Amino acid sequence: MYRKTVAFVDLDAIGNNYSLASALAPESKNIAVIKADAYGHGMLRVAEALQDVVPAFAVAILDEALELRAAGISQPILVLEGVNDVPACEVAAANELSLVVHNQEQVSQLLKVTSPGDVPLWIKVDTGMHRIGFAPGDLKPALERLRAGGHDVSVVCTHLACADDLASNVTRQQLDTFKACVTGTDLPTSISNSAGILAWPASHADWNRPGYMLYGNSPMTTDVESASGLQPAMSLRSEIIAIREVPAGESVGYGACWTAKRPSIIGTVAAGYADGYPRHAPNGTPTMVNHQIASLVGTVSMDMLSIDLTGHDNVAIGDTVELWGQGVPVNEVATHCGTIGYELLAGVTARVPRSYTVP
Repeated sequence: MYRKTVAFVDLDAIGNNYSLASALAPESKNIAVIKADAYGHGMLRVAEALQDVVPAFAVAILDEALELRAAGISQPILVLEGVNDVPACEVAAANELSLVVHNQEQVSQLLKVTSPGDVPLWIKVDTGMHRIGFAPGDLKPALERLRAGGHDVSVVCTHLACADDLASNVTRQQLDTFKACVTGTDLPTSISNSAGILAWPASHADWNRPGYMLYGNSPMTTDVESASGLQPAMSLRSEIIAIREVPAGESVGYGACWTAKRPSIIGTVAAGYADGYPRHAPNGTPTMVNHQIASLVGTVSMDMLSIDLTGHDNVAIGDTVELWGQGVPVNEVATHCGTIGYELLAGVTARVPRSYTVP
């Protein structure tokens, strides 16, 4: 690696975060969500690290599940979006994959499968997020159709829309709706995402679905004690490739959006939006150099960004810059950028090599 922009991933931290999720909900099974390349951490490496401790994995789409199977991952794998045609159902069956079914069209496709018992199903009910899922009143008729067609439905699930916000009443309303509509189905249930695991014990069910918290970050809008044991798993780092003096009144970067108010020392860092660092990151977004915060200045470009090193001691070309990680939490960077840490982690591009610290 000639360019030193690297995402360092601590697989041991991911394992510890999974253990924390399990400890917070000891009566539940926890399916590890590794969709979107394990939130940018590397799906195959994360799956290999967790395969001996998790009962199952969850991904978003069939292609992700097939990639895991091709790599030799043998644990049960749940496809959260399900599939939408008979050939895809047959592929799922051939690869022993479980599918979420969330609309009548999917039911119709599944009823055409030649060996229905080979496709284990979760059925999803929409309790208020209004993205995917059966309306509560349609849940039991859908179950009846599937069972009549020979399908085994193993879990009823839903997804929480506002569990990250303890001040919202939406989660309580969703839990009440879910409880009412699953009564009499006599099936295991799944409700909790990471926020539910951390902050809503009433949402802990037969199966929980930890995702973001596996990678060491809290999804909550406020601090909660249960998240204090999370260990950030990714440190995105680069290096200083140039240092220059910029006189007061001179500007830095495209569009001259930052102008020095004093004589300044500006470092150029070998990372940009082509690496997944957000172009819209504003002036003042923190980075860390030699255990000191250095603020972003100027517009992030494709391959480089600039930071203010004024007043920093002993900084030189080649020094490491942490863009987020242990010293600069990804949630803090996301807050400056008006987004969420999920987007930053999942957005780290393929040209950034991942370097793994193994257990």
